[in-house]
Amino acid sequence: MPNDLPNSFFNAPDEQGRFGIHGGRFVSETLMPLILELEEQYEFAKTDDTFWAQMDDLWKHYVGRPSPLYYAPRLTEHLGGAKIYLKRDELNHTGAHKINNVLGQILLAMRMGKTRIIAETGAGQHGVATATVCARFGLKCVVYMGATDVERQAPNVFRMRLLGAEVVPVTSGRGTLKDAMNDALRDWVTNVRDTFYCIGTVAGPAPYPAMVRDFQSIIGKEVRWQLAEQEGEGRLPDTLIAAIGGGSNAMGLFYEFLDEPSVNIIGVEAGGKGVNDKMEHCASLTGGRPGVLHGNRTYLLQDEDGQILEGHSISAGLDYPGIGPEHSWLHDSGRATYVNATDTEALEAFQLSCRLEGIIPALEPSHALAHVIKLAPTLPKDHILVMNMCGRGDKDIFTVAKHLGFDMKV
Repeated sequence: MPNDLPNSFFNAPDEQGRFGIHGGRFVSETLMPLILELEEQYEFAKTDDTFWAQMDDLWKHYVGRPSPLYYAPRLTEHLGGAKIYLKRDELNHTGAHKINNVLGQILLAMRMGKTRIIAETGAGQHGVATATVCARFGLKCVVYMGATDVERQAPNVFRMRLLGAEVVPVTSGRGTLKDAMNDALRDWVTNVRDTFYCIGTVAGPAPYPAMVRDFQSIIGKEVRWQLAEQEGEGRLPDTLIAAIGGGSNAMGLFYEFLDEPSVNIIGVEAGGKGVNDKMEHCASLTGGRPGVLHGNRTYLLQDEDGQILEGHSISAGLDYPGIGPEHSWLHDSGRATYVNATDTEALEAFQLSCRLEGIIPALEPSHALAHVIKLAPTLPKDHILVMNMCGRGDKDIFTVAKHLGFDMKV
């Protein structure tokens, strides 16, 4: 169970859903009863053995957990430093970590009597996971997706529609994840009676950030016992690395180890075309400041008047001008370090993973791998580095081919 850990970092958020000055619950009066009902249902579910038995059964028999913790020998040899392990969450059913959380939320939705599920998606992986679980349980599914992302993530759009979901292209703003989340929230306000909003990351109004984190924490729990099996009882990772947009895959990996002071924790944001005044990136902790968006207070890319900026990333899943509030708190407290990787560095890492390990990664974890490539050679050979390979790259092959100048017709 995700709530059975007494350590200090596990006491957050507080009763108002805040992680320090971040988080909270900034929503319309229409949504407050739903938010409070969800919080009540989740607080009950956390201590309900039947809920977790159902989750465990679905994780094992439907998702395919535990996902492997894979020692990457050729990558380790090539970089010539730390021993590199990849947590293979891209091998989950639907090809990413997203389904870990979607299962939990939809089980709660059914307990609440909701029959219509809405979701936002950027890279499409959360949309695919939501459509998949809705198909499994016979629920109506509507996915909001920015028009820009509909074009660059066409394989996932087709998958969602095959699974019976209605995909709604969002043309406002720049047509990316931020805009999709805006429209999903508008839908929710309008259809409160039968609709449940399945949020895909550790953001949004409380209790979503902590709830999504708890469902994703299965990743770190598995890493703890899997590494002990491979490296010896009690052996902890020395460094954890994960990519961050909103940050659910990262919190899923990090949470288990927050109160292990020997474990170095690094999140990698999208550096886009470079972190500069043009804001052609999505590195909120580097180039942003605290503000309120999508129901929570966190670091955001914004102008001097507080208007949210668009940002940029080659990765649709990281193309978001904010970050989950718990990451903002970990940044402020110094418990985790946050860096960024550019589009170019992510593309280079994508290709290296393909050539050396036969693993085609999504562009999201390619950002994390880009930092592994920088960091691993500086570390001793007995240093254990674990990176979350949170998604597979099927969805990104057309984007990568375009940027590398390949003719897909050949």
